[in-house]
Amino acid sequence: MSVLAPVTTAAAATDLVKVYGSGPTAVRALDGVWAEFATGEFHAIMGPSGSGKSTLMHCLAGLDTATSGSVRIGGHELTGLSDKALTRLRRTSVGFVFQSFNLLPTLTAEQNIRLPLELAGTTPDPGWWDTVITATGLASRLGHRPAELSGGQQQRVACARALITRPHVVFADEPTGNLDSRAGAEVLSFLRSCARELDQTVIMVTHDAVAAGYADRVLFLADGQVSGELPDPTSEAVLDYLRESGGARAGE
Repeated sequence: MSVLAPVTTAAAATDLVKVYGSGPTAVRALDGVWAEFATGEFHAIMGPSGSGKSTLMHCLAGLDTATSGSVRIGGHELTGLSDKALTRLRRTSVGFVFQSFNLLPTLTAEQNIRLPLELAGTTPDPGWWDTVITATGLASRLGHRPAELSGGQQQRVACARALITRPHVVFADEPTGNLDSRAGAEVLSFLRSCARELDQTVIMVTHDAVAAGYADRVLFLADGQVSGELPDPTSEAVLDYLRESGGARAGE
């Protein structure tokens, strides 16, 4: 009988605890989270306000340090790394897409995309550059500054910037929050195609059931713990899950 190869894990949290403050006013944002995120899949994290979803993303991405437990990205253990080592790891292993785009207004789209490579002192692989630019449909917009681009185009520039270093994981924090439904659908479709066609792992925090429906898997958090998950979701299935679990107001 053949043995199936284990699914490669792009990021993982093991018994992750994050406490802010101390004494009677301490807030336990994460309370023993166990989660694995498979390589080449589009993952969504959902939960009500205060559930710990943003804290989990920040710890996984090395933007915040765990109180206890373990965090790994692409085989690298983040726990205990110095600030310098974390910065270096983020530059090479992590990409970010934010709700507010975070593009530099004085730079062109091409300059914004190249910025992470310049900060790391490297140049883009020509083949990968062409792949990313083609995938994002930005070839005719590379000379434009952010003010000359639509919201959807600006977010695609942000996606290209996140992908250009070929990171282990792209973290997307409410990536469609500032977009209309059409532009949002384009960005979500692109993120999904990144996982399916480019084998890029994407972990997205969202409050939107429609956005979560584009993912390969949804992880639900409540009170700092994993409360469930939903593979191969649809927006309707996500809403049904939230209603049944009493979390229909997941974005509030």
